[in-house]
Amino acid sequence: MNVPTKVEVIEVGMRDGLQMESDFVDTGTKIALINGLMDAGVRHIEATSFVSPRAVPQLADAADVLAGAHRPSGSRFAVLAPNLKGVERAIEAGADEIVVFVSASESHNRKNLNRSIDRSLDDISNIAAQVQHADIKKKGAIACAFGCPFEGDIELSALMRIVGHFHAVGFRALTLGDTTGMATPALVEHTVAAIRDDYPDMRLTLHFHNTRGIGLANVMTGLNAGIDSYESSIGGLGGCPFAPGASGNICTEDLVYLLNEMGIETGIDLDKLIAVATRMEAVLGRTLPGQVMKSGPRLRLHEYEDAACATG
Repeated sequence: MNVPTKVEVIEVGMRDGLQMESDFVDTGTKIALINGLMDAGVRHIEATSFVSPRAVPQLADAADVLAGAHRPSGSRFAVLAPNLKGVERAIEAGADEIVVFVSASESHNRKNLNRSIDRSLDDISNIAAQVQHADIKKKGAIACAFGCPFEGDIELSALMRIVGHFHAVGFRALTLGDTTGMATPALVEHTVAAIRDDYPDMRLTLHFHNTRGIGLANVMTGLNAGIDSYESSIGGLGGCPFAPGASGNICTEDLVYLLNEMGIETGIDLDKLIAVATRMEAVLGRTLPGQVMKSGPRLRLHEYEDAACATG
């Protein structure tokens, strides 16, 4: 095993989570939540997305969110940008990183981006050329990397073709997205090993959903393979509006708790993170699926006298 001693936790709840919400969360509240995450020690956040406001109205205030959020030293504000127009808007708004994505599934790519995979790859080539000299980092992302709700298993050769394209046009950071929670430890191990063998200079980030309850088991597999970068969502918020059955992402507090208990450094204050998750729950007006936000860390003790006692 090659478990890392330090892991980068990338918060995606403000984008991947809120995009599913039908009731608009006002810009000031979004900024306050991001500021809370920064105060908790999160330093890499996918803050929003420069998609069409008609497609995802929740993220129509992307530029205002970036302009208003606090950016402490060492922080990186990433944004999702599906096309060249979105990239141009992201650069103008002062994003630190653009995330350009494509699906490994032809069916999902047409639902999600309304175009073929080949056309998306052409778009990625154009984006790479556009940002070649821009002062912004670039990262690729592959949705449905471990399975598709329409097509089932994704052939490894199809996935590797996309990885190879990202690499060929200059991307050296890549997220493998488990869009509908179809990843398993065996699939993760096999996929990571194949990419590592062919593209050893590509830094991988793993993005799991907890749809079938094994999100953190997949994280453990990634850790054992030496992967030191994971995306997660505050409170376990999230999903995909264009993928049936997609439930929430793995929960940031649960992930940080797991890493803490393994002695792996994250730089994140768990208690402050739980406070942000609790605030998000209040903003949305419903119970979120995160577990640690409900029970607290393992050694959070309770008053003996306050506990119920068996009688009779």
